[in-house]
This record gives sequence, structure tokens and C-alpha cells, in this order.
Amino acid sequence: MPNTIRLTRRVAFSSGHRYWLKSLTEEENRARFGKWASPYNHGHNYVLDVTTEGEADPNTGMVVNIKTIDDLVRTHVINRFEGRSINDEIGEFADTPPTIENLLLYFKAEFEKLPLESELVGLRLEEMPTFWGEIDKNRDWNMTLTKSYEFAAAHRLHSDHISEEENDRLYGKCANPFGHGHNYILEVTISGDLDSKTGAIVDLFKLDEVVNRLIVDRYDHKNFNHDLPEFTGKVTTTEIIVQQIWDSLNGNLPAKLEKVRLFETARNAFEVSAD
Repeated sequence: MPNTIRLTRRVAFSSGHRYWLKSLTEEENRARFGKWASPYNHGHNYVLDVTTEGEADPNTGMVVNIKTIDDLVRTHVINRFEGRSINDEIGEFADTPPTIENLLLYFKAEFEKLPLESELVGLRLEEMPTFWGEIDKNRDWNMTLTKSYEFAAAHRLHSDHISEEENDRLYGKCANPFGHGHNYILEVTISGDLDSKTGAIVDLFKLDEVVNRLIVDRYDHKNFNHDLPEFTGKVTTTEIIVQQIWDSLNGNLPAKLEKVRLFETARNAFEVSAD
């Protein structure tokens, strides 16, 4: 029986937008969008991933012809959005906040009504390398947002429950008594209900405030083994650190925490999720 295969095509486009609606007064705009409110545009280099699903055609070997996806993306994304002001030149956003959430919903509606040979099952839109949103059929099209943070910290891998010889064998150079450091990358993924007025599922300033207070500012330029009491008596592997981050954030964010993912290096990533 043929397997279902997913195919993802990536496209990039540059657009400007602003959080300022012509139908509202200055006072109303500033009340609605807070620090984001401005009557002037700013821009992003967006990256959109379009994912389709189906079985490979035995005659062509394809789930869908990539040229077909490219033609659709060119017509409905590039030709409409590249080099444009979303608020002023895309009619659907004349009085709709051009948030990453609303853009994802717009692209989903556009691609769902198009005659693809395969089924649209996911979209990912990156506004910046540190901020993106996703919707996926496997999650009943519930939307998630992910923000990325960075901090530098040191640790030493050492367990008091085994001998020094076993520590050296198990942890190798990571058991160095003087420790070593990493530039950690933390990804925090949340979900929530869409606010129709702001077009957002979370206030990003509030999200940043909590993550920075509980994690980034607390951990940055610290030694996990000596400076942070929550790690006393624990082996400071990234598995233990990411679990502690989950425990610290879960229930304390202005949205539902879905996942935390921690990169120790570019090749090592560890995650905890609500699933």
C-alpha cells in the first residue's frame, strides 16, 4: 500500500506593513496595538513554506508537480505581495491587521480553493528568523507561534551518584572540572485564541517579558552548576535544562505553552511539548 508523502515548497517575498488602521483614530490605534502602533510602514523578508500531501503517482513518481505549486505561489503570493505595502495594496488587509496570524489564514484560504493534485496540509510563515507561525491539518488547523531567544551559559556534566572514573567515561571532556559554555538557542512555541481586533493570539511584548524574566535574563552568563539553585544536585544536561525551562514557563505565559526546544549546539536540540 503506497505511503502518504508530504512535499514542502519554500518561497520568499518582501513586503511592508504597519499596525495602524485607517478606520480608527490615532487614540484607538494606539490603544489597540500598543507599542506596535505606527502610521508608518516597516518591512520584512517573509519566508513561506507550503506543504501538500498525497500519494506518489506511479506514472510520474510525483505527489504534485512542483511547477504547479510554483505557478500557484507566483500568482497568489509573489505577484500580489512582493515589494508591496500589505495595508495599502492588498485589499483584504485594508482594514485587517496584517499580523502573521492573519496572513497565515489568508494564505490557507487562497491555497485551499486551488486545484492542486494533492491536499494542502500545512503552512509556515516566517516574519523574521526569530519569529514564525504555523498551521497544520494534523493539529486541526490550530495555529502556533514560535519565538526564538538566545543566552550564553556554562555548565559541567558531573553526577554525584557515580564514581569519578565513571563520570570521566560517561561525560568525557564535558566533565572538565572547570566547565565549558554554549550559546544556547531557545524556541518557545505557544497557541491561543485569535483576537479579532488585534489579529494576534498573544501580546508579544508580554510573552517576551515573561520568557526574559524567567529564563533568558536569569540564565544568561551564568553557570548552571553554581549560580542557579533550581539545578542544585542535578546533572546539568540539556535534557534536564529544557525540562526545567518547560516547568518554569508552563502556566506562566499569556498563552498556552505548546513546546520548548533548546539548541545546545547547531547539531544538538532537545524539546519538551504538551503532547
